[in-house]
Amino acid sequence: MNLALFDLDHTLLPIDSDHEWGEFLVRVGAVDGATFAKRNDAFFAQYQAGTLDPVEYLEFALGTLAAFPRPRLDQLQAQFMAEVIEPAILPPARALLQKHRDSGDLLAIITATNAFVTAPIAKALGVEHLIAATPQLDSDGRPTGKLLGTPTQGAGKVVHTEAWLHSMGKTLDSFERSHFYSDSHNDIPLLSVVTDPVATNPNAALTAHASTHGWPLLHLFND
Repeated sequence: MNLALFDLDHTLLPIDSDHEWGEFLVRVGAVDGATFAKRNDAFFAQYQAGTLDPVEYLEFALGTLAAFPRPRLDQLQAQFMAEVIEPAILPPARALLQKHRDSGDLLAIITATNAFVTAPIAKALGVEHLIAATPQLDSDGRPTGKLLGTPTQGAGKVVHTEAWLHSMGKTLDSFERSHFYSDSHNDIPLLSVVTDPVATNPNAALTAHASTHGWPLLHLFND
């Protein structure tokens, strides 16, 4: 059995689910449009530039979730999945996942986006294991606005992957081959420690790095 790890946004999805969640909240009138959109767009630009403070962003995103009672959150989440995410789950991504399932690999999605947004997406993709930013929940299951543990971003993805494997009595060295698919230069730390890094729908910075290091390039989407 080999290991297959996947980033989510712009890797398995042709969109950024975190940013789209914010856009969705604005569109349905759940948050103040002008104020929220301005901050959401600013954080997204910082992420693309590699300058994002992940804790600051996550606590902004989780603080937004904390404003809603749990039943309203669940309703918004279901609507978001139906209107935004399900149309963005495309056959090439499903085929890539299925290729690794058919090989008997252990699959996991590892994403900087919080687990509230991404857990239903992983389920829709048929991936059992999700490593994501974990929101603190109150006794009613509602996010408090605080982050549990460290962000699953950059070098944090290596730390969280190793911790997840350790929980199963494994390490990266337990696998003859370990794959990681990602679009972003932010994921170079984890791409650098697996045996089979794949720059998937890569941004310009990752394309340059992958070309220098002889990593394969995979383009799942035509955008």
